[in-house]
Amino acid sequence: MRGLSRTARAEVEERFNAVAASADLGVLAEELFAVADLFDREHGLRRNLSDPARPAEQKADTVRALLAGRIGETAIEVTAAAVGARWSRAGDLPDTLERVGVMAAAAEAESAGRIDDVEDELFRFGRILAANPALRRALSDPAIPSERKRDLLATLLGGKVAPSTLRLVTQLVTHPRGRSLETVLDKYGWIVAQIRERLVGVVRSAVPLGEQHKQRLAAWLRATYGREVHLNVEVDPQVLGGFSVKIGDDYIDATIAGRIEEVRRRLAG
Repeated sequence: MRGLSRTARAEVEERFNAVAASADLGVLAEELFAVADLFDREHGLRRNLSDPARPAEQKADTVRALLAGRIGETAIEVTAAAVGARWSRAGDLPDTLERVGVMAAAAEAESAGRIDDVEDELFRFGRILAANPALRRALSDPAIPSERKRDLLATLLGGKVAPSTLRLVTQLVTHPRGRSLETVLDKYGWIVAQIRERLVGVVRSAVPLGEQHKQRLAAWLRATYGREVHLNVEVDPQVLGGFSVKIGDDYIDATIAGRIEEVRRRLAG
């Protein structure tokens, strides 16, 4: 996001944090997703409510009149803060409302003591999609009605994952907004991690890591980055031995394959 939108997003998140504590977080997440989808779908409405020439209070009053009785007061207050802010581009408005919807779902999971489960389950669902092209095609097919996709996800995941995980996966599948499912999963995973102010590290190893090994690696990364790092471990036989860790744009290669490649580069250079 550009400067204006970054400032606006911070203002909306501040307002969300101020009012969310008294709300049903699961319901709040669903309502914020619904408003984000509305603004994404109704281009004229989105342009009108993100128009910097219109007074902020006037736009907030429009939102209150439009949404009163349809969503809860907390969601209306967050939406009013969003339309009252100044955005670099109109599309950043629904993006931010989607983001605070994810924050609400993550806060719901944290209050239930299941935020770690949600992080792990979003990651594992991405691996399931990668391993099942037919499932991915079905969930990505715009010709398949959203309700059928909801039913499929309820059958696959209902009772097997945290309610917040099912809520987030259902949202991204039924409203991908032109993005790939993998892209949205990664985005949601990062937002969930930020709720706990943690980084997410994707570890690739030839074999599953034992709990003690994971704890030592997490402690080393915590000391390196000065923040908690949540580890998602991916078993990859091509690693040969050792492991690699990707955190954002950082890549730590401690694999045998990586060492062999480094020797080859030195010999060639």
